[in-house]
Amino acid sequence: MKSRRAVLLLPGQGSQRERMAAGLYGRQPEFTARMDEFLAAAGGTGTRLAEQWLRPAPNPEMDTAEVAQPLLLAVGHALGRAVGAAGRPPHLLLGHSVGELAAACLAGVYRAADLAAVAAARSRALHGSGLGGMLAVAAAPHDLPGDLGPVSVAAVNGPRQTVLSGPLAPLETAHARLRASGRTVRALRSGHAFHSPSMTEAARRFGRELARLRPGVPHTTVISSRTAEPVTPAQARDASFWADQLALPVRYWPALKAILDAEGTEPGLLLLDAGTDRTLSAPARHHPAVRGGASLIVPLLAPARETGGPADLTAFEEALTVLGG
Repeated sequence: MKSRRAVLLLPGQGSQRERMAAGLYGRQPEFTARMDEFLAAAGGTGTRLAEQWLRPAPNPEMDTAEVAQPLLLAVGHALGRAVGAAGRPPHLLLGHSVGELAAACLAGVYRAADLAAVAAARSRALHGSGLGGMLAVAAAPHDLPGDLGPVSVAAVNGPRQTVLSGPLAPLETAHARLRASGRTVRALRSGHAFHSPSMTEAARRFGRELARLRPGVPHTTVISSRTAEPVTPAQARDASFWADQLALPVRYWPALKAILDAEGTEPGLLLLDAGTDRTLSAPARHHPAVRGGASLIVPLLAPARETGGPADLTAFEEALTVLGG
């Protein structure tokens, strides 16, 4: 019988947590080695990132893009490498926001040695640009008011999970308006208006820096959360394809649904959720392939309230058991 293919789901801004995956550090050899490589390559910035990463909650610094994004990139990459080193590399990669860059690095579009450079370039591009915020709304995009001013749809994360993004004052107005209409609304942990026109200049700056790293062709299929289709060789070699996602909406749910629809119910998929908040795999629970048991959701880390301790290693080893089966 044909075995299930593995899909690695990599989180983006808003999913960061204090000490995320830190329970693997010093205990899981491949994860530890990859994190050490990244932190060493980042120099003095790496020292600061390590301090922020390993600091217990509450730590407001984890919500700044300059801390959260490099760590999400590094942790996602290290988790993917750890899964591969265990003998079962993922067949497909799907990343949300900065998680898509982790997917690109895992697929060889950017060299592992360039991971710290990619993170630094993204942080520099964000400096002074696109300040604002993001809101998660329990509604489909077509159910939202069409006149929210400079607030725009930043991500479609599920059938009824939409993220809005924009400058703070208009975003607060939209928040109050949506709540007054009975919508469930939650502010995300972001100080930038990611995936909105506010990020256009940051995307241009990021693209110029990425181009110097000479992206290549992926050796593993990356499903783009921008197009909801596999990244083509031409797209992979185009630095602007990766950079422009800063200012363009994330179509995560359409991409994940396309993967599940294409696989059908035989033999099914293993959805490896690399986040601690389970938001990457949550929308898949309603898909027939998962609801019927053909495709399985496999957490790689302990949930947010337990991440950073021994439960991370337990969850990771349990995931490897499922992969090996």
